[in-house]
Amino acid sequence: MFEGKRILAIVPARGGSKGLPGKNIRPLQGRPLIAWSIEAGLQSRYVDELIVSTDCHAIAEAARTAGAGVPFIRPADLATDSARSIDATIHAVEQLEEMGATFDLIMLLQPTSPLRSSQDIDEAVELFFSRQAQSVVSVCENDHHPWWSNTLPSDGNMADFLRPEALNANRQTLPPYYRLNGAIYLTEIGNLKKNDSFFGPRTFAFVMPRDRSVDIDGILDFHLAEAILAYQGAPESAVGKTSWPL
Repeated sequence: MFEGKRILAIVPARGGSKGLPGKNIRPLQGRPLIAWSIEAGLQSRYVDELIVSTDCHAIAEAARTAGAGVPFIRPADLATDSARSIDATIHAVEQLEEMGATFDLIMLLQPTSPLRSSQDIDEAVELFFSRQAQSVVSVCENDHHPWWSNTLPSDGNMADFLRPEALNANRQTLPPYYRLNGAIYLTEIGNLKKNDSFFGPRTFAFVMPRDRSVDIDGILDFHLAEAILAYQGAPESAVGKTSWPL
C-alpha cells in the first residue's frame, strides 16, 4: 500500500495468440513467459494484489503455479482478436468488486514484456505519486528515428521521403522520440471507468531502457528476449553488465 492507496496489478493473457501461438506459456529461460510478469509484480513493494485475466485454462494453471490469483475465467467475447484489452481490464475490476475486493489504482502488466523488473514497477508507482498523476505509462526511446521513415508512393519514388532537417543528419543530432513499450500502464480506477483509457491530461511517461522494453509479438522478439537474458546471465566475462548494448 502506498500513501493509503491499494494497488491492483492485472496480467491480461488470452489464449488465442496468432503471431506466436501459445506464447503466454511458451518457456523463456525455463519459465512460462507469463511467469516473468507475475514474478515482477509480486516482488513489487507497492502492489497489493496481482491477478491474471485469461480465457485459457492452461494459462490459468501456469499463472497459479507462478503465484498469481485467477479468481475467474474471462468471457470468450473479451478474448477475441478484436476485443480491447481495456474492456478486459474493466471487466476484471468489476468482477473483483462483486467479490468485495476494492482498489484505488490499477496497473496493467502485459505478459509480453518479460524483461520489465520489479524496480521498474516500483519507480512507476513513485512517479505516479510524485507527479500527482492521473496515469503513468511506460515508454522507451525509438529503435529507429521516425524522421527516417515515411510512406511510399506506388512508383516507389523517394523524392520527398525525408524531411529536410533529416537529410544528411547524424542520429545523435536528431531530437529523441519515444514509443509505448507496453510494459506498464498505471491509472486511478475511477479514471479508467470514466474515460475508458489510461490516457488523459495528467498522464506522465515512465521512461525505460530499450533492453527491458522488448515486447514479444513474434518469434524474433522471443529470441531477442532470450539473447538479452543470456547476455545478462553470462558468467565471469559479463559480471557487472546489466544492460544490453543497444
